Amino acid sequence: MIEWSEEQVMVRDAIRAFIDKEIKPNLEELEHGDTPPYEVLRKLYRTFGMDAMARDRFEKSVAAGGDGDGSEGKERTEGARDPNTVAFTLIPIIELCRYCPGMVTAMGVSVGLTAAAIMSRGTEAQKRRWALDLLTLDKIGAWAITEPNSGSDAFGAMKSTARRDGDEYVLNGSKTFITNGPYADTIVFICKLDEGNDPRERKVLSFVLDAGMPGLEQSKPLRKMGLHSSPTGELFLSDVRVGKDRLIGETEEGPARSAAKDTFSMERTGVAAMALGIVSQCLELSVQYAKDRVQFGKPIGEFQLIQLKLAKMEVARLNIQNLVFRQVEMQAAGRPTSLAEASAMKLYSAQAAMEVALEAVQLFGGNGYMAEFQVEQLARDAKVLQIYAGTDEIQVSQIARSLLA
Repeated sequence: MIEWSEEQVMVRDAIRAFIDKEIKPNLEELEHGDTPPYEVLRKLYRTFGMDAMARDRFEKSVAAGGDGDGSEGKERTEGARDPNTVAFTLIPIIELCRYCPGMVTAMGVSVGLTAAAIMSRGTEAQKRRWALDLLTLDKIGAWAITEPNSGSDAFGAMKSTARRDGDEYVLNGSKTFITNGPYADTIVFICKLDEGNDPRERKVLSFVLDAGMPGLEQSKPLRKMGLHSSPTGELFLSDVRVGKDRLIGETEEGPARSAAKDTFSMERTGVAAMALGIVSQCLELSVQYAKDRVQFGKPIGEFQLIQLKLAKMEVARLNIQNLVFRQVEMQAAGRPTSLAEASAMKLYSAQAAMEVALEAVQLFGGNGYMAEFQVEQLARDAKVLQIYAGTDEIQVSQIARSLLA
């Protein structure tokens, strides 16, 4: 694949028209106000029939069976997919990230990570009870794994626990940096089964929680450097009682650790599409500014140092675009992305996006440091790509372990 098809370009242009009408005029409120992004995202889903398509895919997936041990999700992941379907998933991500990367994070965690955790390992009853509403954005989901003292060491330092109490479990612990945490209707809560044994030897379990359950507290949105349109918060659980029907798969023997790693792989491959949107917008804004901005009697685009910045931005854009196109081809061929491959994609894309965004700020000079110019926002937003879903350092470690295995 070397370029978008005519049909894919039509979809891209339609998405751009939606963004021009629904997002750009409200960008200030989404970025700096108190307006969550969910209604705009729901309107996007309704406008393009994404909610109806999600329902159709859900019914086909449930009809295909799967016993809740991850086999059905594994089969779906490894099966060949129509390239248009893959492209139509990626194009909205790319285009939204040109203006509002936070909206992609909010959407991806809800319809991606949270729903995927239930769809891959949940029982049919659990899928119908929680996953469908997440996939259509009728409800908002949060995937809660990170804790104040367990960032990169997500499992080793995890302190949140589940303790058996008769036919129920009692959950305790706290989570932080949780995307959609303040507004989530449905939460996948990952913790360890406390049987009085060594914490590092405990089983990892995942439970589905609903907002408003006794003992569950969702914080107000945290203030942060970027991705302001993606609400991030903390979760506090104090003796939250749940039945086995909320244990994903309704079994303690499910592959919760490996399933979480599969989720990381999916999240990391999505970073390439996000980075492409950020880089493309930074380049487009920089090219126009280089033409319009006059210094020393001529447009700054005539100076070689400015040309070098633009050329490097274009190289980064082409490289990331090729990674995205490769992702489309791999899924069309039914070839799953390994965790190491996903880590490599994320590492390069995240670093390239950050470098391009900072160069765009530099090219704009004093204007680039001002909030009135979009490159300021994109530089703040780009930084998180090097942090969430595993830091750059974690990606390096994962790639190296794969090479040395």
